[in-house]
Amino acid sequence: MTLATLIVDDEPMARKRLQRLLKTEPDVRLLPPCADGRSAVAAIEERRPDVVFLDVQMPEMNGFEVVAAVGVKQMPVVIFVTAYDKFALQAFEAQALDYLLKPFGVERVHMALERARTFLAGSHRGIEKKLAGLLRATTEVRESSCVLVKKRDRVVVLRPDEIEHVEAFGDYVRLHVGQEVHLLRATLAEMERKLVPAGFARIHRSRLVNWKGVREFVADRDRDPVVVLKNGTRLAASHSCLKDLEKRLGAPS
Repeated sequence: MTLATLIVDDEPMARKRLQRLLKTEPDVRLLPPCADGRSAVAAIEERRPDVVFLDVQMPEMNGFEVVAAVGVKQMPVVIFVTAYDKFALQAFEAQALDYLLKPFGVERVHMALERARTFLAGSHRGIEKKLAGLLRATTEVRESSCVLVKKRDRVVVLRPDEIEHVEAFGDYVRLHVGQEVHLLRATLAEMERKLVPAGFARIHRSRLVNWKGVREFVADRDRDPVVVLKNGTRLAASHSCLKDLEKRLGAPS
């Protein structure tokens, strides 16, 4: 049996690496990869792959939203891919769905494919129910991760995707949303626990950043570490945080 396999990841390096690992599997037929959620939905509906390696954290439409857009009944076997989404890992384990935690090697990819082969060979029963449960669980978490900021006689509701970065400010944190800055009485550690499952990463002891908004970062020890956002904002970072982030993302040495 040949497995028509689709890779969906917004990072070119991640797509190429996974393609390279999958080429070692004799029964895998690689379809043209997708760099975003919308093209993934179109490819799944048009090409009907057997297996999809689906990145969780993508701008505009994440992996969960791809599943929701295609529909649970129409989804092929899904192997989720994630860099650091702690909630996603817990959800996948609870729902008995497989995932690849970046960085991963050829043995882990082989194991994930073995599970996919098992499903396709006749143990596919129950996958629709598990996917539906996963969507419900992640929707609840996305809603609960919203940040409420009181502004005199009103309360501003901030979705994690709207927040570009967060920085400590005495007994408060400053939430940067476009041209606006919101002040919230909270610690950075509290914000980290709340926002890491939504795709945030610590880049400094006093700063969190929304990884979806990052364009590039410099972690060379001969230069001052800095993270550059897609809007041009440059944020001071720490070598230790960026090195840790590199390892989690599977960046080349």
